[in-house]
Amino acid sequence: MVTRRSVLGGALAATGAGLLTTGGLAPLLNARTAQADAATAAGAPVKPVTVPPAFTVRMPTLPVLAPISQLGGQDTYALTLKEVSREIIPGVQTKVLTYDGQFPGPVLRARSGRRVVIRHRNTLTMPVSVHLHGGNVSPENDGGPMDTFGPGTSRTYTYPNQQPAAGLWFHDHAHHMESEHVYRGLSATYLLSDDTERSLPLPAGQYEVPIALRDAHFDESGQLVYVMDDVFGRTTVLANGRPSPYFEVAARKYRFRLLNSSNMRFFQLRLSDGGQMIQIGSDGGLLERPFTTDTVGLSPAERADVVIDFSRYPVGTRIVLENTLGPGTPDQVGKVLRFDVVRTAPDPSRVPDVLRTLPALRRATVQRSIVLSMDEDGRQEPRGFMDGQVWDPQRIDQTVAHGTSEIWTVTNTNKVVPHNFHMHLVQFRVLERNGAPAGPAEAGLKDTVRLFPGESVKLHATFDTYKGTYVYHCHLLDHSAMGMMANFRIR
Repeated sequence: MVTRRSVLGGALAATGAGLLTTGGLAPLLNARTAQADAATAAGAPVKPVTVPPAFTVRMPTLPVLAPISQLGGQDTYALTLKEVSREIIPGVQTKVLTYDGQFPGPVLRARSGRRVVIRHRNTLTMPVSVHLHGGNVSPENDGGPMDTFGPGTSRTYTYPNQQPAAGLWFHDHAHHMESEHVYRGLSATYLLSDDTERSLPLPAGQYEVPIALRDAHFDESGQLVYVMDDVFGRTTVLANGRPSPYFEVAARKYRFRLLNSSNMRFFQLRLSDGGQMIQIGSDGGLLERPFTTDTVGLSPAERADVVIDFSRYPVGTRIVLENTLGPGTPDQVGKVLRFDVVRTAPDPSRVPDVLRTLPALRRATVQRSIVLSMDEDGRQEPRGFMDGQVWDPQRIDQTVAHGTSEIWTVTNTNKVVPHNFHMHLVQFRVLERNGAPAGPAEAGLKDTVRLFPGESVKLHATFDTYKGTYVYHCHLLDHSAMGMMANFRIR
């Protein structure tokens, strides 16, 4: 099986960066259950594990973390990073990497203006780094690619939450390992609320449901297979950790907090009857105004906040949330989740015409052009580039004056390979896509934006909080692990 070391050897030599140890990954790369190993050794036939038909397992709701302390004006959490076995395919125990044994990761609910402190204890066999994706945090709490903590050690991150309500998430970011660690389970949801959001009559409580979407590739024993850039093998779609499940709903409005936690897969989501959804938010929180749509697109790491009104369906109706993008056939990747309308329920919720007011755009004093590309000539060890260079942790690629606003024009120059663009620290505004004004789904605050081959986006970002060094990169994590990342320093 191809390992990260063999894929990235050439790129690492080009950067001069040291290779972090991958010795602990070998058991995972070749993982098989003890029962299967014993049966094989004894010569007994092993029945291959198969993914069940769509909509035969229930989608669980994600557990919410409880703080261990709420003293001192902050919420304090303690999490353990550990390898466990969990049931993804019914009746099969699959080895996964987790926060506190949860696959997918749990939900942490935070409040704007109230500090969160998380102590992570690493019981894995490799270094890790925890990045709060979309968070406005200081460099030492950003979880940078080289700012790792090793096996048997702990690290405490402090998040001041001095930003508006948003659906964030946290995940591993240890360079050369991030793609495999996230693929094997190291990601979790971080929902930040504020007074503005709480004052709105949106669906809440059991009717606000976080859903983490991703894809996976299983071997015959039901273990996760990791191969770098495995875009054609990862054809099992998981919703909250279960393959194409069903979810029982009442005939009323629901708010779904969607996260694409895949490494590589883009989703284009629609209801099977062509029914309408109301999108109310994106990466950086609520939009100014909701809009009605029949499709929701999510590249890796993007989030969408949507309301679906099931009151238009009689009890007994079954509606499928479909994905219309490959790779993979519709039978493999097209059936994401089925909503089963099983009861009636009162519904005092509504979606207001105005959700929030975004801050006015400041005058931009600098314009930059950023180019994403990677080898697509068929070579065995493709490299990823930002502005023609593989990432070097010691090189500063852009220097930004603190307190200023800038416009970045980001372009994917590849002819076949899609990318996206994620900037740490800031939530930006999408001004244009391919020379035209941004559509309603990109009208709010964003931290990740898709770039299909040949596409270009113009972004407005303001750097007025912390000083220090951060990264921007393609959030198709296999690509960033190949070197498609760069550093910017605010001073």
